[in-house]
Amino acid sequence: MRFPTHARLAAGLLLSLGFAVHASAADAASAARYLEDVKVLAATDMKGRGAGTPELDRAADYIAAEFERLGLKPAGEHGYFQPFQVTTGAEMGPHNSLTAENLNGEKKLTPGKDWVPINFSSSGEVEGEVVFAGYGISAKEMDYDDYFHFDVADKIVIVLRYEPATFQKEKTEQARRQYTHHANLIAKAINARNRGAKAVILVNGKRPNGGEDELIQFGSTAGPDNAGIPMIQVKSSIVEGWLRRSGKSLKLLQRDIDGKGEPLSLALADNFKLHLKVDVERKQATVKNVAAYLPGKTDEYVVLGAHYDHLGLGDESSLAPDKIGEVHHGADDNASGTAGVLELARRFSGQERGERGLLFLTFAGEEIGLLGSQHWVENPTKPLDKAVAMLNMDMIGRIAKDKVYVGGVGTAEGFDALVKQAAADTEFQVDFSNSGYSASDHTSFTAKRIPVLFFFSGLHGDYHKPSDTWDKINAPQAVELLDMIARIAVEIRDEGDRPQFSKAAEDSGNPHGGSAPSGSGGGGYGPYFGSIPDFAEVPNGVRFADIRPGSPAEKGGIQAGDILTGWNGKPIQNLYDFTYALRDSKVGDVVAVTLLRGSETVETKVTLEQRR
Repeated sequence: MRFPTHARLAAGLLLSLGFAVHASAADAASAARYLEDVKVLAATDMKGRGAGTPELDRAADYIAAEFERLGLKPAGEHGYFQPFQVTTGAEMGPHNSLTAENLNGEKKLTPGKDWVPINFSSSGEVEGEVVFAGYGISAKEMDYDDYFHFDVADKIVIVLRYEPATFQKEKTEQARRQYTHHANLIAKAINARNRGAKAVILVNGKRPNGGEDELIQFGSTAGPDNAGIPMIQVKSSIVEGWLRRSGKSLKLLQRDIDGKGEPLSLALADNFKLHLKVDVERKQATVKNVAAYLPGKTDEYVVLGAHYDHLGLGDESSLAPDKIGEVHHGADDNASGTAGVLELARRFSGQERGERGLLFLTFAGEEIGLLGSQHWVENPTKPLDKAVAMLNMDMIGRIAKDKVYVGGVGTAEGFDALVKQAAADTEFQVDFSNSGYSASDHTSFTAKRIPVLFFFSGLHGDYHKPSDTWDKINAPQAVELLDMIARIAVEIRDEGDRPQFSKAAEDSGNPHGGSAPSGSGGGGYGPYFGSIPDFAEVPNGVRFADIRPGSPAEKGGIQAGDILTGWNGKPIQNLYDFTYALRDSKVGDVVAVTLLRGSETVETKVTLEQRR
């Protein structure tokens, strides 16, 4: 793609569009409008714009009303809206029950008082013998395995929460502040399921600061929609009573495991059985993408996008778990990007028609897996082959020390130069990333071979917390960034040749990598595999949206669209299964993977490599 000189950019486009580079009265008015949008979207009465809430619908209505006021054409399926279905979470159903049975009779335990299902638990009814499997951990790197020579097939498995104290002793003082991934509840569930267990019972055990009988708040645990095995938590005092009848003590077992760093798994008395019925209902809701179109002289167009949803009152994605139930305002994430789309719509709606059109697109469902953008690219409301580029704004409101991040510059030839030219007359220090992939909505477009640019002002201490409020937004610099984005959008819109997609080279240290498990070869998930997962869950597997060039996955013949269903003989039912399978592997391992390609089952081998 060929771009004109910087002089033409600065002197021609900017003057004709009236986008001033330096502060002015127009900039002040723009900043005021921008901040007002953020205030509305991040107001306390918007209750965090959680998926499936009336407040998210109110936000959609607010965006659509502004598009209509500006005279933009509706570009949804129903006016400005494109509705779609999502799973928004889980709730305890009415048919949960747990009964303990021994020679002395039966004892029924009360859900919510004595025990609680874990929100990613499978629903179902199981009955059987009970075993204690320590912490339920298999950690090769620690030479520790609670299941070593211990058969739990068709058993109900009791496991301690957290991990052995010896795991912490192996760490530096700073690292001790966090547990290893083996302590994650979903990791314990996957490990037990893969060993044939019927169900998992979690127990706190003794804690340094008490709370042995404290139950986990339902809905607060990170995991898939369905882990493929029933999992519940029971109060420690109750489990202590069960073990006492078998001549054992939970406290002493935990003490010995922690002290020696060795497993102490055992079966409970033959006459002790549990009858468990778990009823977890998945909540479904209709949410809406909001789309408006400004026609150009041709039928090609540039997408200007942002997600407008957030965490509502907090969920497993909250980084303030003690504040789940409070409004997570989501001012920077991502009222800031949504306000950016609205402000750009105001600017462009008053200008002459460009060579290409502009599609203003705000997404729901980003916080639960990029679902809105993914739905749109799979069900586009305008021909997808006419989309020449996608510019995504996610968290652009907290610019500090003039630093901004621009990703995707490697997805089309010339994007790097274009961004540098557009930034030249600003005070910004731009940190560039080649990759078109990260934990935001441009990823969905990259997977469809559409060039992208991603604008981001950086992470901060209020990310995914109730404290992400409008008063911390740096509106003047956000508007300056919008000036820069507008210059880039105009250049792509009016350039004769459309940008040609190119697969970008890998980057390290992606500043917006997100916290969702990826299994893709990003930081922190074991050796390098090289896939880009489709974040929407599919039944019994993980679909790959794309495969990184030159990666182990590509060398193994894996293709975009393949569904991973097996890893070294173990089932892969969801993204968490894949993540933990990869984490438990090491560089140089030759992994036998099972794939579903259309209706065909494909077996191949992949040699895992060092992360890049």
